Amino acid sequence: MSDGLEITPFQPSDVAELLVLQRCCWVQEAIANDSLDIPPLTETHDDILRWASQWATFVMRLDGRLIGAVRGQAEPNHRWHIGRVMVAPDLAGRGLGTELIALMESLAPRGTQEFVMFTGAGSERNIRTYERAGYTVSDPEPAPHGGVTTVTLRKPVR
Repeated sequence: MSDGLEITPFQPSDVAELLVLQRCCWVQEAIANDSLDIPPLTETHDDILRWASQWATFVMRLDGRLIGAVRGQAEPNHRWHIGRVMVAPDLAGRGLGTELIALMESLAPRGTQEFVMFTGAGSERNIRTYERAGYTVSDPEPAPHGGVTTVTLRKPVR
């Protein structure tokens, strides 16, 4: 990667690019999980602004282009939920997603005991990435309202 790589907190001015990136990334997830019933494919500009204000959300840019994003949020029982890990499909496989996960892990509040993520049970590439980052995968769990079957990925804080 070039020196033009930077990760910064999400700003409302990022929302249009983030919406496009999210759709690009989750089309692949829809194919891998044989379902279009995935919230990132249907969320609006306002939906993203809403969740981005409730989560610690960061964007990754390369030479000005928004190429990645991640979010994190404290949950009960000393858990730090990491989600919406996304990297532009043309740049996948270069360690950028792993870098975003590591950043979000480093931002977990003091006292966090476990990192947790979710992904579609058919998202094999994501699962391999998360396993390489030290996460353990649960058995598949049916979605509560139909939709995509998911797996939970957990990693103890060391």
